[in-house]
Amino acid sequence: MLDFTLLALFIPTIFLISISPGMCMTLAMTLGISVGYKKTLWMMWGELLGVAVVAVAAVLGVAKVMLSYPEVFTLLKIFGACYLTYIAINMWQAKSKLSIDTNGEIENISKKGLLQQGFITAISNPKGWAFMVSLLPPFINSQHALAPQLIILVVIILLSEFVCMTLYATGGKTLANYLTKNNKISLLNKVSGGLMFIVAIWLLLG
Repeated sequence: MLDFTLLALFIPTIFLISISPGMCMTLAMTLGISVGYKKTLWMMWGELLGVAVVAVAAVLGVAKVMLSYPEVFTLLKIFGACYLTYIAINMWQAKSKLSIDTNGEIENISKKGLLQQGFITAISNPKGWAFMVSLLPPFINSQHALAPQLIILVVIILLSEFVCMTLYATGGKTLANYLTKNNKISLLNKVSGGLMFIVAIWLLLG
């Protein structure tokens, strides 16, 4: 069982951390602007899977090994940054039309691609690993079985991440609707592309 005192402290702590602007939240807002909430969910599923992997690995000690080989993160970050830059360029160049087709699907971005990008963004952030290594162990009670505690903590983390990404993505969609109704399609595309490029640089240099 999990100590309820620790749980009461963990919930607001993880929510405040999740709601803070970061790579995944910025990516959620960017995709909310360009493809809408429904398709952004695919990126979110990938991000949640990545966060779960990082959290479990951090508690089990794999993170210590991973942090000893930064080249692994470097390769993942380069791949993810290049992919996001490619998408950003496509958005920026879409001048006279919205970079979304009639079904709300952005050109050149598949659901699989969004899923992979969310996963890569989550697992390729060294700060995310370091954060999980430092955050989770204090909330684990060594007097109780590890598995139930880890499951509860990971579920709370994923719920918090999902709620916060939803807030960012729906906020981005609201901005997209405003710009579209005011015939500022080109500006919308440039805002989307610019934000996507910022995330790419953030991922590469973070």
